[in-house]
Amino acid sequence: MDARFEVPAGWTRISTIDAHAAGEPLRVVTAGWPEIPGDTILARRQYAREHHDDLRRALMWEPRGHADMYGCILMGPATPDGDVGVLFMHNEGFSTMCGHGIIALVTVGLESGLLAPERLGQDGTGRSIVRIDTPAGRVTATAHPGVGDQARRVEHVSFLNVPSFVLEPDLEVDVAGFGPVRCDIAFGGAFYAYVDAADLGLSVEPSACPRLIDAGRRVKSAVMEQYEIVHPDGDEDLNFLYGTVFVQGGEGGAHSRNVCVFADGEVDRSPTGTGVSGRAAIHYRRGELGRGQRISIESIIGTSFTVAVVAETVVGGIAAIVPEVSGAAHVTGRHEFLIDPDDPLRGGFLLR
Repeated sequence: MDARFEVPAGWTRISTIDAHAAGEPLRVVTAGWPEIPGDTILARRQYAREHHDDLRRALMWEPRGHADMYGCILMGPATPDGDVGVLFMHNEGFSTMCGHGIIALVTVGLESGLLAPERLGQDGTGRSIVRIDTPAGRVTATAHPGVGDQARRVEHVSFLNVPSFVLEPDLEVDVAGFGPVRCDIAFGGAFYAYVDAADLGLSVEPSACPRLIDAGRRVKSAVMEQYEIVHPDGDEDLNFLYGTVFVQGGEGGAHSRNVCVFADGEVDRSPTGTGVSGRAAIHYRRGELGRGQRISIESIIGTSFTVAVVAETVVGGIAAIVPEVSGAAHVTGRHEFLIDPDDPLRGGFLLR
């Protein structure tokens, strides 16, 4: 049956394409979002926080989303040589960078026609190069096509992330309920506190999710209260702790496994592209990861991204790396969301 619904005047209509990268959702807004002005993506992020937070909640929170939903808004680039700009959003606000989001949006963009290959750069082998302006800076992604009858599909995406670095190694903070906890503070597009899961008696498994959320919130709160995070060469809007990454050893061919608890207790189903970028910086600094060496890091559900150090650089006097992260994404659906101005729950709600 072909049901038709006439959208009444005054309602808001927003179209999206949904996907996931390694299990983590991404809701890509394709139409209906108001224009977001600003000369930089950070400036647009600030504008969206001040003027469009109601729309973010409507799309990320229930009943259209859930506590662990993630999304993005595609827009024009903020640099002369950029192909596209992007603003990421989640249950708490608008983020500064998202690795799984880069993988998913490039996949969605090319497979749906939002990104036209003929307008993008090519690497000489038919692979499209997408230069993406994010709040954290320029990210350059390469779309790797399938073969044969899958040639029109994006088999996987690799991207060169923003420079990543260790801000504070071996920081000790007093965490409520746990006492002194050692962590590394590193940046991979956002700042994270990296903690050995075993130090808190935790394991990176789905059954431990409630305890990981609780511990992640406690660690994040402790770091924010006891340590001042300042990006050495960036906008002050980057000076915050995005989340906690719990790490444990891997099995089989995986180097390790980790889970990121970010924003307001949100759990990343993927290994976290920005998170593994920070991890690469930590391991490189320790001499545990060589330049060009690629490692596979698993998520809490067993999916994986790979990461490698492709270059060294310096950020505000701090030694840094340029990481390359790779992973795959898949489209899950198309949606037309409607917001009734008379709906008392039009702004959404959250239950966990």
